[in-house]
Amino acid sequence: MTNDDTPRPQGTLALQTIAMPENANWNGDIFGGWLVSQMDLAGAVTARARARGRVATVAIDSMAFLRPVPVGAVVSCYTRMQDIGRSSMQILVEVWIVEDSGDLAKVTEGHFTFVAIDENGRTRSVPRD
Repeated sequence: MTNDDTPRPQGTLALQTIAMPENANWNGDIFGGWLVSQMDLAGAVTARARARGRVATVAIDSMAFLRPVPVGAVVSCYTRMQDIGRSSMQILVEVWIVEDSGDLAKVTEGHFTFVAIDENGRTRSVPRD
């Protein structure tokens, strides 16, 4: 049974996948680089929807790995738009897994910056409406 103080994901579910054995590191846990790539994809889903078109990742402003991810875990990436500039979007990406007990566990979070780009790869304005 959970109480009202139980931490929960912030934002919207943008991507969900299963951590597979081929994504494991030498310790048998999921490789951090694979998690970062999933987070980048999740952030891009949110940025593309807001920008209504192409986007590019320009920075990972911070990253915190909180605990290892076991092989077989369902990995869920939640995103929350934090700021929108003329062409840039700052997005918080949280990664949560469901533990064998059924409890949710936050495993990492990062702040990503994306920019809206045109068909030539140049920055463009993010629509305001």
